[in-house]
Amino acid sequence: MRLKTALWVAAYLRRCQVEGVSGVVRRRGAEEAGAVFVRISRLDGTSDLFGPAPQSAFEAAEGAARAFAQSLAEQPAADAAVENYLAREVRFDPDIWIVEVEDRAGRNFLDIVSG
Repeated sequence: MRLKTALWVAAYLRRCQVEGVSGVVRRRGAEEAGAVFVRISRLDGTSDLFGPAPQSAFEAAEGAARAFAQSLAEQPAADAAVENYLAREVRFDPDIWIVEVEDRAGRNFLDIVSG
């Protein structure tokens, strides 16, 4: 059974907090099943961006309900490139969530929080 997106995001933000990293919901999407994009701001003008992985990755993730993949080929990418990508995604699907995390080391914790 897949967790509702709102619950998954809350758990993810709690994990960030436990690790001493600041994370916020920048855009709230569909409560039940909105896609989640996680932006890791490195605080130097660059960011990493992770979004829903292709279906093949779900099978490789051994039953995990959520799997993430890099959204941009170049990571970290310039903040402007990340913003452009997210703007296109919002136009395509207005139900997406955007979670923003600030960490100079680029840690994302996506391997810890699944479900």
